[in-house]
Amino acid sequence: MHYSIQRLPESERPRERLLKYGTESISTTELLAILLGSGMKGKSVLQLSQEIISYFGGIKELSEATVEELCQIKGLGIAKAIQIKACLSLGMRAVRSCDDVKFKIESPLHVYNLLKDDLSREKRELFIVILQDTKGRVIACHTVSVGTLSRTLVHPREVFYPAIRHKAASIIVAHNHPSGDPEPSEQDILITKKLIEVGQVMGIPVNDHIIIAGDSYLSFRQRKLAFN
Repeated sequence: MHYSIQRLPESERPRERLLKYGTESISTTELLAILLGSGMKGKSVLQLSQEIISYFGGIKELSEATVEELCQIKGLGIAKAIQIKACLSLGMRAVRSCDDVKFKIESPLHVYNLLKDDLSREKRELFIVILQDTKGRVIACHTVSVGTLSRTLVHPREVFYPAIRHKAASIIVAHNHPSGDPEPSEQDILITKKLIEVGQVMGIPVNDHIIIAGDSYLSFRQRKLAFN
């Protein structure tokens, strides 16, 4: 038996939620579930969607995957793999068609709006690095760590590797608190201080660290946490 969206309670169905609240209100996992339509024996479409995103580490990495790589996921046949590849490629073309204007981050709210769809409903802690050019425009976003409900493990090497690879001038880091409380832990502050120090040495400054918790967020720089 395949577990389709229609077998979910109506309040949990991504299609109905999209119709009622719009695309901004649903997560990347739910959008992918709508695209897939059904799961597999013993696994709902939402579970399959989450597994796919987790396997690749994020939506950007998923968009870069080949059809062959997509087919490595159990329950994902070639037809659905092609469907995902075509949809993501179409989205990338739409982005490139917007006169190649890059999104410029000028406030913590911009970061929240950029990441809320992926982080606000996520049940695990994800740590994301936003790469910026010399004008503060977004080059790319990378998921560098996936943690548990209580913690996410971050190493400076994983944070700065994509920045070096893409020749970023600076970065902003962000992670979510599934608990819904945006207040940082001592570990959050220590990690931020370490990343700031490494960024200064490498010449790739950390502009801010944003915690996203449901409908709220916190800026380390605004709160003067770790940033002197």
